[in-house]
Amino acid sequence: MTSSLLISISTFVYGLSALLYFCAWIFKANKLNLPATATAAVGLGINTAGFLLRWSESYTLGIGRIPLSNLYESLVFYGLAIAALYLVLERLMNIRIAGGFALTFSFLALAYASLSPNVGSQIRPLMPALKSNWLSAHVMTCFVGYAAFALSFALSLLYLFRPGAQETEDASFDIDEASHQMILLGFLFLSIGIITGAVWANSAWGRYWGWDPKETWSLITWFIYASLIHVRLVRGWSGKKTAILSIIGFAAVMFTYFGVNLLPGLHSYGA
Repeated sequence: MTSSLLISISTFVYGLSALLYFCAWIFKANKLNLPATATAAVGLGINTAGFLLRWSESYTLGIGRIPLSNLYESLVFYGLAIAALYLVLERLMNIRIAGGFALTFSFLALAYASLSPNVGSQIRPLMPALKSNWLSAHVMTCFVGYAAFALSFALSLLYLFRPGAQETEDASFDIDEASHQMILLGFLFLSIGIITGAVWANSAWGRYWGWDPKETWSLITWFIYASLIHVRLVRGWSGKKTAILSIIGFAAVMFTYFGVNLLPGLHSYGA
């Protein structure tokens, strides 16, 4: 059993979970809620096992590094982070309405990692500048932040396009407030990710900030979400306005993740 096989299996398990969540929502089949959650948990377990096995495989090859250094590995961790964060959200808030969207994101991340010809799954040694514990802290915190923003994006879409979206069928659960909480969480982790990235850059290249394309777009994304938090807390914006800003923010996240790879820079993921 290889890590790639486990990750491929978890891709289909996530897809099945997303389908069950959507069927439960669309057809109001509450009896599918528990199987959907259980399937998501199984997918997360397999995804985590694949991630850890890849880490072990790197030691077997004499490389010995955490699998977070290329596009394939970052997609695997991103899918894991979204699924894990969603299951925590579901547990704390007793809500499954965003499950279909959240697990679809996990499915798409792993499917792209496994199927895209532009993404290589080979385990390769790190260049000297990347051999730092700051790399692990930087990448992990950024992607936990990205996962929170993905959930906020899903909740914002629900708020805008679901009839009667002020609240879900659970009257104690406010979609707008849940989206805001995910933004606060994502903003915290993105901030930590930018700080740890700056420390890593200084130890690797002797400067904290170099206006690399990914650094620049990370800062743009940070300002978008900082502005969103400001207008909500200071000016009292909520509902449709903040949902639209959340969608714009997630578009910036996706460009920071994928778009800058088309530009030359130190952060461009190789295959």
